[in-house]
Amino acid sequence: MAQSQLTSEKLLERILSSLSDDKAEDVVQIDLRGKTEIGDYMVIVSGRSTRQVAAMAEKLSDRIKQEFGFTPKVEGKDAGDWVLIDTGDVIVHIFRPEVREFYQLEKMWLPQGSNASTN
Repeated sequence: MAQSQLTSEKLLERILSSLSDDKAEDVVQIDLRGKTEIGDYMVIVSGRSTRQVAAMAEKLSDRIKQEFGFTPKVEGKDAGDWVLIDTGDVIVHIFRPEVREFYQLEKMWLPQGSNASTN
C-alpha cells in the first residue's frame, strides 16, 4: 500500500507539473483517498480554448506514457470541451471554462464549506 501511495503521489506531482508547463488555469486538486475507489486524486483544470484543452490532454498523455510506461485512458479529446484522462490513481478533467462552470465537478466532490487545494 505504501508503494501504491508513493506512486500516486509521484504521478500527481508530474501531472500538476505538466499542466502548469502548458499554462492550465484554475488548477484544483482533490484528495479522494478514503472517499471512493475510483482513484486517489482528482485534478480539475481549465484551458482557454478547445485547442489548448486538446493540446494539454495530448501532451499530458504523452508525458505519462514516456515517464511511467503506460498509456492513460483519454475521453473527449476530439471535441476539446472536456477531456477526461484516467491514469488509474489520478483522474484529470480538463475543461473549457464555460463547460467547467456548467458541470461544477468541484461541488460534487468537495464537502460544503471546504476548499480544494489550488495551485
